[in-house]
Amino acid sequence: MAGFFRKLFGGGSKASNGVEKLASETLEGLLERSALDLTFETKYTSESEGGGQLHIEFSGADEEILKDRKGQVLDSMQLFLKRVIQHHLPEDRTNLTVDCGGYREENEAALIERAESLKTIALEEGKSVYYRALPPKERKIVHQYLAKDPRVKSRSLGDGLYKKIKIYPSKNNSSQEDVIQE
Repeated sequence: MAGFFRKLFGGGSKASNGVEKLASETLEGLLERSALDLTFETKYTSESEGGGQLHIEFSGADEEILKDRKGQVLDSMQLFLKRVIQHHLPEDRTNLTVDCGGYREENEAALIERAESLKTIALEEGKSVYYRALPPKERKIVHQYLAKDPRVKSRSLGDGLYKKIKIYPSKNNSSQEDVIQE
């Protein structure tokens, strides 16, 4: 157990550890102690600006545990690994993504599909509609998708971490349609 904490909080040559190696060693210790039936693969791609992208993909019999509760365990593992990397390699600018069985892509597709249906309702009825309260990462996906269509606008509403999204037709929407029809 002491070796695991030494790896987390220092003690050892930080200069010799690469991001991929550090993440792999940390995950091996975590999976060993958690007794989860999972394996993982890492894929590191380097970018010229000093950062890179590290993608970690889990697989195994306990995949559903990671995906359960809207992917909170996946998000927790990702945050945990980011903090470990930031602690050991503070100058590193690697982006980290942790996924399991394509969960992140499925979740993003579901968010976009729901945003599309709400956008259609807002345009057909000419009034505001509301998306359920979402965490910041998911709100960003929805806002970026809706920003591609100039006929609608979106705004986050509420206080705290989870906020609703208001989707409404833009004011110059009707004048654009009149020009197109002529």
